[in-house]
Amino acid sequence: MGSGLIELVNRLQDAFAALGQSCLLELPQIAVVGGQSAGKSSVLENCVSRDFLPRGSGIVTRRPLVLQLVTAKTEYAEFLHCKGRKFTDFDEVRQEIEAETDRVTGLNKGISSIPINLRVYSPHVLSLTLVDLPGITKVPVGDQPPDIEQQIRDMIMQFISRENCLILAVTPANTDLANSDALKLAKEVDPQGLRTIGVITKLDLMDEGTDATEILENKLLPLRRGYIGVVNRSQKDIDGKKDIKAAMLAERKFFLSHPAYRHMADRMGTPYLQKVLNQQLTNHIRDTLPAFRSKLQSQLLSIEHEVEVYKNFKPEDPTRKTKALLQMVQQFSVDFEKRIEGSGDQVDTLELSGGAKINRIFHERFPFELVKMEFNEKELRREISYAIKNIHGIRTGLFTPDMAFEAIVKKQIVKLKGPCLKSVDLVMQELINTVKKCTKKLATYPRLCEETERIVAGHIRDREEKTKEQVLLLIDIQVSYINTNHEDFIGFANAQQRSSQVNKSAVGNQVIRKGWLTINNIGIMKGGSKEYWFVLTAESLSWYKDDEVKTQFLSSNVKILTLFILNLHLVCIFSSLDIDLLRSSQLRCDHWIANDLNSDIEILEKCFCLHACGCKTT
Repeated sequence: MGSGLIELVNRLQDAFAALGQSCLLELPQIAVVGGQSAGKSSVLENCVSRDFLPRGSGIVTRRPLVLQLVTAKTEYAEFLHCKGRKFTDFDEVRQEIEAETDRVTGLNKGISSIPINLRVYSPHVLSLTLVDLPGITKVPVGDQPPDIEQQIRDMIMQFISRENCLILAVTPANTDLANSDALKLAKEVDPQGLRTIGVITKLDLMDEGTDATEILENKLLPLRRGYIGVVNRSQKDIDGKKDIKAAMLAERKFFLSHPAYRHMADRMGTPYLQKVLNQQLTNHIRDTLPAFRSKLQSQLLSIEHEVEVYKNFKPEDPTRKTKALLQMVQQFSVDFEKRIEGSGDQVDTLELSGGAKINRIFHERFPFELVKMEFNEKELRREISYAIKNIHGIRTGLFTPDMAFEAIVKKQIVKLKGPCLKSVDLVMQELINTVKKCTKKLATYPRLCEETERIVAGHIRDREEKTKEQVLLLIDIQVSYINTNHEDFIGFANAQQRSSQVNKSAVGNQVIRKGWLTINNIGIMKGGSKEYWFVLTAESLSWYKDDEVKTQFLSSNVKILTLFILNLHLVCIFSSLDIDLLRSSQLRCDHWIANDLNSDIEILEKCFCLHACGCKTT
């Protein structure tokens, strides 16, 4: 049952590769990840029991290799791009991998995400599917681009970020596990370690007196599926053409004889790794099969529906052609409207476009252009001065003439033409760009695409001329008549009113005077004249027993009138609440102001000076 599931997935992989697309389906598979010289190639070759992978310095694996292992009585290999040809010599398999890699990536050590599909039939393998990915590199070599590290990283993430992909993270034992590139990438997409299988290579190359027991016992950096240790052939063994079977016997002997690993020897080595991978992949396919089947059936129903629509389609029928043409034009119109209105089915997350960019032109770019044309105040004052003098001629004017005002204001209004016309150009350009994006769906019909773009762009340019004429007309209307009675117009009266409001709001309830004041003959206060601490603010007058402002005897709302007489600052107090009190009061002050100041003042009881008068006020 397990082999049957893996073979089923292999056939689906071949079918999708032949179609050139994955049909949005994520097939269960195992991706092999590791840094350069981590021993990935040796692990795969041990699984096949054959030398068939390219070797050398630098990046050797430059395209993903989908390796499908099938248990069979005879041994041979097949490439998907060489259908019908059987390779019995695995040196030729290596040469074909190198040639196919160079055909797509060239000879400059470049990389490509287009996979090479290789199927190996052998009695020495278990049914298994592995995806060999390029080794993680840090420094570009040869003609490789400077961002080669990022390109390899992106390719690896493209595979291992899929939920249906198991991760075979290969790490050499003679490096610190915390610095493992493979485990670092695996942890980014699988933080809980549920999909990651750890493989520790080069156990025989560790420093004397050290071992990887804690790692292999899953104690140092735990993974749900654990770690498996293997011992690969050294470069000297590979150059000497050491047989893989002999290497596997040496590997078995190493684990049985090593004091740190002998208790776990039955869970170490390449044969055990093959068995575990076969079992893990089979279980993984079985677990993901229901969701995979449901998604496949959903896509099948969708495709069958499309087939039903086109089943009776006759290309030679002129009515069909007309209907198809109208549908495409209508779809173009809908797409254009959606891009402008902002309800499109494809949302751009990289930049503003369509209606959003036009909105930005209106609310950000146009105000910015207005700010850029800010006038030079010194130059403007000079222009105003010249305009007034030129209008008065030989006479000396008393008032600012209206003609000078209109001449300066009209000149400023005319400056609006530049930003307005520039905004029209920007909006028009964005509409043209939107048209080009919408016509991409008509690329199958080049002439229709070209004509649609030409007609719509021409119509937009016609509208552009009329829009500019209308904008210029609106500016000319503003220049022709200046409505000085408009509520937004700041004339002399409005300016004076605003100035008084600003001054009033700035004053607030500020303290104007405070100090000691002697009060005589007040009925509510027995004992003759007494001194009281008073606080006079812009809104109230309060008397207290002492200057600590605790016991309050009187508080009254007041109106303050400031008079300027011969540069003497006089303050007058008016009250509408304490008339009796003021009538019965005598404020000791020698400076009096006229009893009647203005007929508009309703109540004027007493006016007294609180400034430099000799009394005890401060």
